[in-house]
Amino acid sequence: MSDVLPQLTVDLGGGLVLKNPIIAASGTFGYGEEYAGVLDLNRLGAIVVKGLSIEPRTGHPAPRLVETPSGMLNAIGLQNVGLDAFLAEKLPFLRRFTPKVIVNIVGGTVEEYATLAERLSAADGVHAIEINVSCPNVKQGGLSFGQSAAGVIEVVQAVRRRTTLPTIVKLSPNVTDITEMARAAHAGGATALSLVNTVLGMAIDVDTRRPKLASGTGGLSGPAIRPIAVRMVWEASKAVPIPIIGMGGITCGDDAVELLLAGATAVAVGTGNFLNPLATVDVLDGLVRYLRRHRIADVNRLVGAVDCSGSH
Repeated sequence: MSDVLPQLTVDLGGGLVLKNPIIAASGTFGYGEEYAGVLDLNRLGAIVVKGLSIEPRTGHPAPRLVETPSGMLNAIGLQNVGLDAFLAEKLPFLRRFTPKVIVNIVGGTVEEYATLAERLSAADGVHAIEINVSCPNVKQGGLSFGQSAAGVIEVVQAVRRRTTLPTIVKLSPNVTDITEMARAAHAGGATALSLVNTVLGMAIDVDTRRPKLASGTGGLSGPAIRPIAVRMVWEASKAVPIPIIGMGGITCGDDAVELLLAGATAVAVGTGNFLNPLATVDVLDGLVRYLRRHRIADVNRLVGAVDCSGSH
């Protein structure tokens, strides 16, 4: 095993270069300050903050989280502090650290996305925008932007017109063909993709015969969805020429390697943070051990390196 630290820098396009490919995923890492007391934030490549809307949101009523086999269901309802409070109270804290700050934005209309992008672009310390297209389009009967190629293109183009920041599109797995949505995001001007978001699911209490979540359904995440994420990253990486942030059930270095081999350039740790507050740095350490064990000098050599020649 080599003692030399492998090259870990990755380029996510649009000028977004990370010192390593490990990212704290949106919605699971708060605004960074929630984890600052238990780990060194400066070890991370990037932090994606909680989904941000123009106005504050209180989210759905409790219960909002339910454990499931190898994962969990959540129906938080995009609770967040709102744009003004984020800029005044949360962003100054994040500017104290070295990870790139990626702001996940949510909206019910195209104009809301565009407004968020414009105001965030003027803020010191925001390095990229992640567009959450899993939000319901209130002008189109509640259908998620991300379930329509036309919807994806429209929102991405609107954001691109109002920002020069790198624009990452977070795709929903709740579609028939992920490559169609990946191509739509690319056509709209996305500089990168992140996938996958949560898979729609439901859990029922058999004694009360009622849903375990107050909202009925929720998003399934955790190791249970990792095979879905690996497959979709692999498919999307062959469909578009832009970098991909892979996510879905990453809890150790080998999980990260699997998504890199499938075609991701970087990986985001989400639900694993709830199980282990040190998950992000543990994944980073595990990735470095893998690279040293296999004498791989540059993490980028793993990207898309899966060998499918013997698959059936």
